Amino acid sequence: MTMAAELNENGTSPEKLLAPVLSAFWDQPESWTLATYERHEGYEGLKKALAMTPDDLIAYVKDAGLRGRGGAGFPTGMKWQFIPQGDGKPHYLVVNADESEPGTCKDIPLLFANPHSLIEGIVIACYAIRSQNAFIYLRGEVVPVLRRLHEAVREAYAAGYLGKNILGSGLDLDVVVHAGAGAYICGEETALLDSLEGRRGQPRLRPPFPAVAGLYACPTVVNNVESIASVPAILNRGKEWFRSMGSEKSPGFTLYSLSGHVTNPGQYEGPLGLTLRQLLDMGGGIRAGHRLKFWTPGGSSTPMFTDEHLDVPLDYEGVGAAGSMLGTKALQCFDETTCVVRAVTRWTEFYAHESCGKCTPCREGTYWLVQLLRDIEAGKGRLSDLDKLNDIADTINGKSFCALGDGAAAPIFSSLMYFREEYEQHITGKGCPFDPAKSTAWADQNPHLEVNA
Repeated sequence: MTMAAELNENGTSPEKLLAPVLSAFWDQPESWTLATYERHEGYEGLKKALAMTPDDLIAYVKDAGLRGRGGAGFPTGMKWQFIPQGDGKPHYLVVNADESEPGTCKDIPLLFANPHSLIEGIVIACYAIRSQNAFIYLRGEVVPVLRRLHEAVREAYAAGYLGKNILGSGLDLDVVVHAGAGAYICGEETALLDSLEGRRGQPRLRPPFPAVAGLYACPTVVNNVESIASVPAILNRGKEWFRSMGSEKSPGFTLYSLSGHVTNPGQYEGPLGLTLRQLLDMGGGIRAGHRLKFWTPGGSSTPMFTDEHLDVPLDYEGVGAAGSMLGTKALQCFDETTCVVRAVTRWTEFYAHESCGKCTPCREGTYWLVQLLRDIEAGKGRLSDLDKLNDIADTINGKSFCALGDGAAAPIFSSLMYFREEYEQHITGKGCPFDPAKSTAWADQNPHLEVNA
């Protein structure tokens, strides 16, 4: 893979495929301040939104086709429309900034470099759903982002974008920034709501759904940071502009998080539907002297892909048709030096540790997956363990309260599909073929090399 100076198949420089919107001025001095944001048409979208009726605003966002950027891809405008009106109850907007998925790193950089895009989106969303209270649930470990977000909220209050009678519209809105305590499970929307209410973060049984009985048993919209932060640009530049990017069913721009064994990892903002091959062209390719072995399209909880999937369109339909999920667009790339069994074991250990323990399939299943994987990685497993792994993953998948169980099962299913032979090598070779100190298979395959035992 070469750098972006070369032309792609269409004769277009790879950088031309990018569409910087949220990240357009991240590299400018003090990009996080209100003054910088206003110089880049900040809060212009809010002014246009306030000139519409709430119902027309919801219809506009629906027509734009914005889909949730938190992983599920549910239409944002439709989620807003589910909020019952005239019910006499307070309505709440909760922004899920508890970015916890291994490999996902888009919301935290966005909040650090451009927090006002989120605040403007919050005001627009609250106007649409008739809410006077919004909460930002931020991952508590990222203290610099927490401080920056607090300062951005203070600036917005001082400028009249938050508080009473915003821009003379009659809208009153208060925003609370809440720091979570680092539990992965609180990225699940109902567990987040329980945590926000002061209880232990565990997923709720649904129905009722948050749109009917969410925070404090009142109608609640829970949206991802990127979903809400994308709304101001749609209002300011128009739904036709937004729909001109991406595909018919997955329109618009998004942030791709490229990480792992890549020459230039980082955030690449472009239309939905780009391919990993194109993104790698922009990122300088896999590190010098190596080749791509496997990758995740949306973080570790999405089924892995191999180098055969380099040209899969990275939109919801394209990735789904190829057998995975777009998720959070966390593109973790691993080269041929990576042991698949070791990677899947580490991921599964994470899910077992982060399981809240509320439901039996997830609590017990992730524990036993870890025991089997550790034995296989150490060369102590049996060939029958591979079918056992598959059976346990199948017992968890789709049978737990939330998607954590599905996320734990996904790497098991996909790695056994594409790399079953590597699992077998760990068993028959009595250790990891990538670790010469632990594997007899390595010595058999490399008789010309000596290993210090």
